[in-house]
Amino acid sequence: MADFDIAIIGGGINGAGIARDAAGRGLRVLLVEQNDLSSGTSSHSTKLIHGGLRYLERAAFGLVRKALAEREVLLRMAPHLIRQMRFVLPVNPALRSELKLQLGLFIYDRIGGRKVLPPSRKFDLANDPTGAPLRPEFQRAFEYSDCWVDDSRLVVLNVVDAAERGATIRTRMRISGVERSDIWRFTLQNGGGRAAMTARSLVNAAGPWVGQVAEHLLQMPGRPPLRLVKGSHIIVRKLFDHDRGYIFQNADRRIVFALPFEQEFTLIGTTDLDFTGEPSGATPSGDEIVYLCNAVNQYFRAQIEPKQVVGLYAGVRALYDDGSGKPEDITRDYHLTLDEHARTAPLLTVYGGKITTYRRLAEEAIDRLSRVLPDTPHWTEHSTLPGGDFSHDSVEAMVAHARATWPFLSELTALRLVRAYGTRIDRVLGAAKSVEQLGPRFGADLTAAEVRYLMRYEYARTIEDVLWRRTKIGMWLSKAQRDALAAFMAGEVAGAIAC
Repeated sequence: MADFDIAIIGGGINGAGIARDAAGRGLRVLLVEQNDLSSGTSSHSTKLIHGGLRYLERAAFGLVRKALAEREVLLRMAPHLIRQMRFVLPVNPALRSELKLQLGLFIYDRIGGRKVLPPSRKFDLANDPTGAPLRPEFQRAFEYSDCWVDDSRLVVLNVVDAAERGATIRTRMRISGVERSDIWRFTLQNGGGRAAMTARSLVNAAGPWVGQVAEHLLQMPGRPPLRLVKGSHIIVRKLFDHDRGYIFQNADRRIVFALPFEQEFTLIGTTDLDFTGEPSGATPSGDEIVYLCNAVNQYFRAQIEPKQVVGLYAGVRALYDDGSGKPEDITRDYHLTLDEHARTAPLLTVYGGKITTYRRLAEEAIDRLSRVLPDTPHWTEHSTLPGGDFSHDSVEAMVAHARATWPFLSELTALRLVRAYGTRIDRVLGAAKSVEQLGPRFGADLTAAEVRYLMRYEYARTIEDVLWRRTKIGMWLSKAQRDALAAFMAGEVAGAIAC
């Protein structure tokens, strides 16, 4: 008998979602990630759970309907990581008529089964705080609902839940020496050792590396139907003081978001450019930075230029090549390719997909492997992720409870911890009666207690794992503080090994 029912290559949102779904169905699951969880595209998104308003213009009604239906499912699943956000769309008649925008939002409000999120509205910018940062020629706007998500924590908590349901998780490891017969035989390896394992089915969910895995590791014939598209983002000091986001139209028919980010910043993105090369080396080009600055300068009174950029990142999307000419026209829907024969173990390859639709993708992935896996019911739609067992509108009450339980927490620290850990905040803070009892502080409000929790329960191993994927505190720490954190984490790893 094989060691596992399903082995999954890739610890991004799709691999994490598949692992969680499979483990919850009682299957024996192995997830292998060559780096840290969410270290690729899944932590380099625009950080939105959304239907994709612009896809309506391309008549992608099926994708939009599916994504819109998932918004509120995910909001219920992870109210600590996901929150509703209102988006302001200024009317720019030179690009799209007010009537066209109104019709698009009318459809957007109705095709996804919206129940919790408020509907769109039309308003005068002169009478609303969101009009103050905008140039005076923009007088009217629409506002609609979507959701913001902590993308990398969404991945991590799917993996944590999969592990708690019995999945085996191996980060910073690779699969090699693959042989395919009635089962998959392969070797797991890292810098220090190897282990032979077997699985009844294999899923290639390696994101932008999916083609490399197919060609070089699995030696699949033919060229994978893959198109890599880079999306870049920049971060600047905040351009507005409210909690709503902006969606701006551009003359090239694309759209750009400007979103509140980490209290003191504005996140601006994204671009769509064909990409070649090693995905881990993707960075925003100078032209992309100028493009994003120019895009928002058409709308904001305060003008920005590249020298004001304080942070930037780029992610490479592994899209299913549908033959579209322009990168922005390629479908964002997922595509599952099943390779199976009567006497060989099946291989499922995952192309494309959005963070918004990862849960549906995971359900369909397990269903597609039904020839070799037990017939088990769907279960994730009404589940919650770790720490998410509270109502989406109870965050303020959760923060008040946290401050009553740990009075030394500031309002902002309590909010950050609730947003990150939800009802599991007690596992981070324990019985501490003062901030000193949480151990050394590494800058901002990051304490040894939180770092230990992330290392022991959320697979963090490096300061990048802690500062950029489990939290965003890297925006605030100096080099000396980062060095102190690195030294502390090295000691924790050494202690764990010694034990």
